[in-house]
Parts: sequence; structure tokens; C-alpha cells
Amino acid sequence: MQIPSFQERYNAIRNQILEHPNVQKFLKEHDDVVNKEMVERSLAKLYEYISQTSECCNCGSTEKCTNYLKGFVPKLYIAQNSIDVEYERCKQKIIEDERREIESMISSMYMPKDVLSATLKDLEIDDESRVEILNYAADFVAHIKNSGELPKKGFYLYGEFGVGKSFVLGAIANELASLKVPSVLVFVPEFLRELKNSIHDQTLQEKVDYVKQAPVLMLDDIGAESLTSWARDEILGSILHYRMSEQLPTFITSNLDYKQLEIHLAETSRGEMDVVKAARIMERIKAVTFPIRMMGRNRRL
Repeated sequence: MQIPSFQERYNAIRNQILEHPNVQKFLKEHDDVVNKEMVERSLAKLYEYISQTSECCNCGSTEKCTNYLKGFVPKLYIAQNSIDVEYERCKQKIIEDERREIESMISSMYMPKDVLSATLKDLEIDDESRVEILNYAADFVAHIKNSGELPKKGFYLYGEFGVGKSFVLGAIANELASLKVPSVLVFVPEFLRELKNSIHDQTLQEKVDYVKQAPVLMLDDIGAESLTSWARDEILGSILHYRMSEQLPTFITSNLDYKQLEIHLAETSRGEMDVVKAARIMERIKAVTFPIRMMGRNRRL
């Protein structure tokens, strides 16, 4: 058997490297700096470069990427009298990173997945109330784009079961996420149940502070909870008072209008009535929202 000598194999690889179109282009562009000794000294790095895809292969997922660093493409550059390789994110990696960043802008507590993936484009416009909601949402987002500041009020969206109130919250949250504005979405009945258990593990105040200090807070399905005076006064009251004082935008959904919600807040699960404290909570809700009735068919049927 005739086994090629080391020099023959070396020359073959060297020719493969130097004949590569991208390497030739790089050497031509840096002809005033590159010399023969620099090329010989950098053959290992040049081979590393040509062994990979230098452009995004549009594989659809960085997990399928065949480069040494998944989601990164090699680029040649000159450093310390040598040719070296650096890595830059490919188009797919940039898309995935931006998607993750957007997702990280939305914190959710007990909200359905379909709500968290909603967009305003998906909102069915089959009623005048939906046009009003869409216009308001667009104005809210436009205000942030134009001024760089958050509006001081959100809205109180009320209507029958299944008309898509929670869906609207998710759609607005995603619009805000694209502007790098964080929001917190909370399903109120389950949140209040969790807080009862948090009294014993000493995480109660931490969770309440996290919610009430959110740049944009979205409280879903308020009025559906079995309310205690503690939940009303110490939790909802505390959260809403803080947001009113700090003028932070708050979005609320409910099956009840303002008047019906006030009646609900006045009566606790133990049958106690306190119209004064209920009125105080409603005063705070009205300070951070304005009401919109959402009409339409029940989309859950």
C-alpha cells in the first residue's frame, strides 16, 4: 500500500484552505497586511473556519445547527499579526434570542398558555366594543413608542363569560414585550389562594411586592374569587393603593361592572358586610382604570 506522506497530506489540506472562496476573498481584502508567514502561522484557524458554515443555514432551529457553536457563524479577523476566528450569532440565533427576551418580559401567574401567546392581530373584530378595545390598546402602545413613558391608566374590561377578555390582556402584554416593557399577568382567584399558603412559608410579602411593583400589572377575573376581608383589605387594597400612588398602569378583567364589583367586595365569604371598605377599593380601581364593556359571543362554546 502506498500511504501518502505527512507532507503530501499537509499540502493537500493547505491547498484546500487557500483555495476556499471565502479565504481567498479575505486574503484579497487584507492584502496590504497579510503575508505568507502570517498565512502559514494561521492555517489551523483557517481550517477551523472552512470546516463550518460561514452563513446562517436557515435550519429553523439552532438545535439543528452543525457548527461548532450552535447558532454561531465563524468570521475571520486579524489580531496580533495572525489570522484568527471569532463567532457571531446567526440570523436564527438572533430570532430565538429575541423571542426568549420577549417571553422573559411577561411574567404569568396561573394564566393559560393560549392567553400568553395571543396577539392583537388575532383579536376578532366582530363588534364595536372590540374596535374600541383595539384602538385603545393601539393608543396605549403608541404612547410608549412616542414618549418613552407608560400611560398612567389601564382599563377595566368587563363582560360575559368567554368573550375573550383574558385574551386581550395577553395580546397587550405581548405588544408591550416587543417594546421591552415588562408586565405581570395574574389570575386573581388562584393568586389569592396561593397567598394564603404563603403566610406559613414567609414568602407572602415578597409575592405581593412583586405584583404591586410591576411596571404594567394585569389582574384577570377579579370578582370571581371567594373573598375574605384579609384578601380584600390587605392584598387587593395594598396592591391597588400602591399602583394608584405610583401612577402605574393596571389592566383588570371581570364579569362584573364597577357597581356589581363594589357589591361583591362589600360582602366577604363569612357573610360580613363592609360597604365603606368596598367603596375604598373601588375608588382605587377607578383611579388606575377606566371601564370598557366587551361584547360578543362566548368563544368557549
